[in-house]
Amino acid sequence: MPEDLDRVWKALGDETRRSILDFLRDGPRTTTEIVAQFPQLSRFGVMKHIDVLREASLILTREQGRQRINTLNAVPIQQIYERWVSRYEGFWASTLLRIRDDAEPASAPEDPPRSTDPEDP
Repeated sequence: MPEDLDRVWKALGDETRRSILDFLRDGPRTTTEIVAQFPQLSRFGVMKHIDVLREASLILTREQGRQRINTLNAVPIQQIYERWVSRYEGFWASTLLRIRDDAEPASAPEDPPRSTDPEDP
């Protein structure tokens, strides 16, 4: 499993691949639709990114006639979350609370009550 997660980390390390996953979050897309989302890249370049995502199991692909339908597979992302992120939640929560406590001023002295007498300045 660790080497599988290494593939996932590598795949997620590229901005274009993350953008492809964001695009697939809305639902399955054909390879042609994915390529059209990245006009600044060649079809070959987008296909290489899709292959990396497929090798990391972040995209599942099925053939439908002459088209390839690509679907987001969030399971590897969930595994990363469980393996890495969730273990550090408590640490970050307590650190953020300490920062908040340090940033808030200690009990400041209260202002003296104001007089309601109109002749008092």
